[in-house]
Amino acid sequence: MLFFLLSHTNTHTFSLSYLLFLRKLSSPEMVEPSFYIGVVGNVISVLVFLSPVETFWKIVRRKSTEEYKSLPYICTLLGSTLWTYYGIVTPGEYLVSTVNGFGALVEFIYVSLFLFYAPRHLKLNTVIVVALLNVFFPIAAIVATRGAFKDEKSRSQSMGFICAGLNIIMYGSPLSAMVSSFLIYCFKINLQKTVVTTKSVKYMPFWLSFFLFLNGAIWGVYATLQHDVFLLVPNGVGFVFGTMQLILYGIYRNAKPVGLSNGSSEIAADEEEGLASRVPLLS
Repeated sequence: MLFFLLSHTNTHTFSLSYLLFLRKLSSPEMVEPSFYIGVVGNVISVLVFLSPVETFWKIVRRKSTEEYKSLPYICTLLGSTLWTYYGIVTPGEYLVSTVNGFGALVEFIYVSLFLFYAPRHLKLNTVIVVALLNVFFPIAAIVATRGAFKDEKSRSQSMGFICAGLNIIMYGSPLSAMVSSFLIYCFKINLQKTVVTTKSVKYMPFWLSFFLFLNGAIWGVYATLQHDVFLLVPNGVGFVFGTMQLILYGIYRNAKPVGLSNGSSEIAADEEEGLASRVPLLS
């Protein structure tokens, strides 16, 4: 149902944007600076979406989700789905729809693996959260904006407002190992508190924090060039959060850890190892 809505939403607008995209590729003189920035943003965002692959390989190999949490992936799937819709209904934002369409597919795979390997006592709760956030909420948001607004600009602005709000809540959340609260925003605050309390950056995978910092910076520049406030605000917030995380990493990277349990330390070490192994992707 959700993919049907996405594929049949404002097809004319998306087709025109895609044709313009092809024209720009065939005529370099037509390409604006924002296009190149957007392409770079697509590449960085793809790295961000793929960064948990090592974690999920461990989950598949061990046939258990262990202490990893599903909420960050569920929320990222929600955000990617809605940003894909925003890119479709907003003229000229095809680069937003392409990368988030890819992200939605990747996050769908992650969530599916999580549902398959989650312990029995957590599976039902996870299914309920997935149904609410990845099925009901996106459908409700799309149907509501299409029903409430007849013109494309109003639909785009209303969806941009929803997406920006969700991004502000979710941005800057290095995944799995650091999740200990229900809301991603609380999770973000808990991350910094955990790092300061334990004096350990094992809870803060460096490369994912760096990717998110870079991602916020690049998309912030893109949004400025496109005069898109809905992209600018959350990515500006992401850039600030990413900067804060990197500062914390610099302060505590050589500090002696305090009060880490063996189980939590092993999970965090797994996460750091998995993300660090993806460094060659940057070259």
